Amino acid sequence: MEVAVVAQFVVRHLEDDVAAKLKQRAKRHARSMEDEVRHILRSAVQHRPAPSAKLGTRIAGRFRRVGLTAELPELRGRAASPADFER
Repeated sequence: MEVAVVAQFVVRHLEDDVAAKLKQRAKRHARSMEDEVRHILRSAVQHRPAPSAKLGTRIAGRFRRVGLTAELPELRGRAASPADFER
């Protein structure tokens, strides 16, 4: 039977308010404080997919699929104006 090797470490100089919040969080999740810290550390090092493209890029991609090929003007820094549907 293999025995798993696990790391141990001590966190020194942890602020009292941080420790209190960890304790509250552990209680909400029905875990010990030690188990809550393990859970937080595991989550922090998990591989996460790259963030999705910015909104403007996603909108342009969606319209490109339906035939929009003209460049859209950059409106950054200009005041917004209401749409005119009376034309």
